[in-house]
Amino acid sequence: MTKSILLVGVGGQGTILASKLLTIGLLQEGYQVKMSEIHGMSQRGGSVSSQIRYGDKVYSPVIEVGSADLMVSFEKMEALRWLEYLKADGKVVVNDHEMMPMPVIMGVADYADDILDEIKKTCKDVTVVNATEKATELGNGKVMNIILLGALVKAMGLDDIDWKKIISENVKPAFIDANIEAFEVGKALI
Repeated sequence: MTKSILLVGVGGQGTILASKLLTIGLLQEGYQVKMSEIHGMSQRGGSVSSQIRYGDKVYSPVIEVGSADLMVSFEKMEALRWLEYLKADGKVVVNDHEMMPMPVIMGVADYADDILDEIKKTCKDVTVVNATEKATELGNGKVMNIILLGALVKAMGLDDIDWKKIISENVKPAFIDANIEAFEVGKALI
């Protein structure tokens, strides 16, 4: 059976690294994995998404509307923007974090106050985490993506994979311990 995971965020949040680590782990576990990335205007704070499909036999990395088993959103508005891709019984893990897009910064649009309520109206299985705050508490705001990876791993029941080894082999040596700690914090949030 093929599972579909959608990671969404804003440029600079580490969405691509988290999806790379997830893909490596799934491959090492023996799954067939297909991954697709959309960067958009990511270097300017635009939308970023990674689509990962894994299972015994996977033919395409593309997640169609209404077919994602799990969506992990690094930013609240991105969760709402991509919600239509989730299955009716899909799960959402959303970082309770706001990154103001340019129209909001320029004063020509508003950032809605009720985003989490809107998500919960559509999806019954929503876990809200404050990965950004947890990363700051750990002393490194940049590990927010690895906190969310830990939450994703726990939500999907992928705990048996040697994630510490994967993280150790794929992040800079100076940041290995911080990323492993962040991963464990993320798992504990679910």
